[in-house]
Amino acid sequence: MYLPPYHQLTDRDALFSLIDTHPLGTWVCQGSGGLTVNHTPFVLDRRRGPHGTLLGHVARANSVWREWAADTPCVVAFHGPQAYITPGWYPGKAEHGRVVPTWNHTVAHAHGVARVVDDRDALLDLLNRLTDAQETGRPAPWRVADAPADFVDRLMRAIVGIQIPIDRLEGKLKASQDEARADRLGTVSGLRACPDHTAQAMADLVQKALDTDAPT
Repeated sequence: MYLPPYHQLTDRDALFSLIDTHPLGTWVCQGSGGLTVNHTPFVLDRRRGPHGTLLGHVARANSVWREWAADTPCVVAFHGPQAYITPGWYPGKAEHGRVVPTWNHTVAHAHGVARVVDDRDALLDLLNRLTDAQETGRPAPWRVADAPADFVDRLMRAIVGIQIPIDRLEGKLKASQDEARADRLGTVSGLRACPDHTAQAMADLVQKALDTDAPT
């Protein structure tokens, strides 16, 4: 990933939080016929390994788990808030006109070697973790155990678990850090005026980057 120094996101807790908040990963691995791309929800086990371990599953009918190259690293990309940034928000547009649009975004890339989980107990634990991660906090959380046991067993036979111990974790936060301060402030104001929640999330990131860069 192209990663200028001012866009590097190295805070591990921030990267873990991004994965927790945006768990649908774009998983890319080398298969027998070339690159294979799947979109898979993962849960991050922070306690397993120095960078954590990703846990997920795919349909048994999905050939990815049979075809990936053994011991070959793969990558899972997690996409956080993103937003188009119009130069119309920049004071620089009126002052000198030397401005262009950009696209702010934040991502985490988790690199590691994928492993198959086909043990029933381990797979059930994985499903419980995935479910609980999304259901916790709901008024009436659904649990895997709420479904009939024979129904769960039948569906479990149709999936394969995936573990990816993270060997390397890299992140990018493109939040207007390379723009003039006045234009960055204009970006925050412009994003705050947008009705969608992703714009508000990006406004928070741009403001946080501004606060971090503020002279002391």
